[in-house]
Amino acid sequence: MTIGFRTIKTAVGVSIAIWLAHSLSLEFYASAGILTLLCIQKTRKQSLAAIWERFLACLVGIALSGAMFHFFGHHPLIFIPLYMIFIPICVKLKLHGGIASSSVIIMHIFMNGSLDLAFLINELGIILIGLGIALIVNVYMPGIDKQIYQYKEEINRNMSIILCQFSRYLMEGYGLWDGKEMLILSKQLEQAKNLAILEVENNMTHRDNPFYFYFEKKQRQHQILERMLALVSRVDTTLEQGIRIGRLIDELGRDLQVGINLTDYQDKLKAIREYHKQLPLPSTRAEFENRAHLFALANELETFIEGM
Repeated sequence: MTIGFRTIKTAVGVSIAIWLAHSLSLEFYASAGILTLLCIQKTRKQSLAAIWERFLACLVGIALSGAMFHFFGHHPLIFIPLYMIFIPICVKLKLHGGIASSSVIIMHIFMNGSLDLAFLINELGIILIGLGIALIVNVYMPGIDKQIYQYKEEINRNMSIILCQFSRYLMEGYGLWDGKEMLILSKQLEQAKNLAILEVENNMTHRDNPFYFYFEKKQRQHQILERMLALVSRVDTTLEQGIRIGRLIDELGRDLQVGINLTDYQDKLKAIREYHKQLPLPSTRAEFENRAHLFALANELETFIEGM
């Protein structure tokens, strides 16, 4: 069992909120801890949204419950019409996440029997302490740059393996690769992009984050690799054209992890295309189909290189 950083923040935040509310001699002081608990989220953006949502919901709850208890009494059945009105209002105002936290304040008003100025100040104090402590503890978020860079290395390594397997098949006809790196790569890209989104929301930069765009680019390259795989698998014989493309793919795969010269690879691919143009027309249907697949593969390879 592991204790995450969010768990530690929650435990510390709840304790501080309760301690502070108790130190100020507020009634129902433990409820400040509940409000803090409900507002600690994964990212700063989510936390700020949750705090604002719960604050507004609490104000709506105080106003509505105070009025209904005043005019219709404090009978338990009053909660039926109260929530039939309160919940739709919160949903309409997009405050549905604050229904639970505001219910804590509504119960306080019900149990107190009246909503006078002193008790209103008490409840506002609980709200401000609970939400305020949540805001403070959520200011610090652990850096995830190290995890992101690790994903970048693993993704490039898997892409390199995939390209080298393509190359090996085209040059040697080796077809025993199980393709597991394709599945691993897909999962890694999804996890890495989710991590990048967390980084975006922690820094409140919307989506102009370089990590986010980097993994979006890698996802597009993964889609190209999937199309390349389909084309490579359709080539059922070793041809000189395939060997030349295979060599270029092998070189690309080896250089992928250390950085490549885009112009250099574009020139090499252009030279291969020129070689293809000088070849005589295919003499059999099988050769025609194989060369057509290689031509399409060269197009996909060009798209892959341009997206580097």
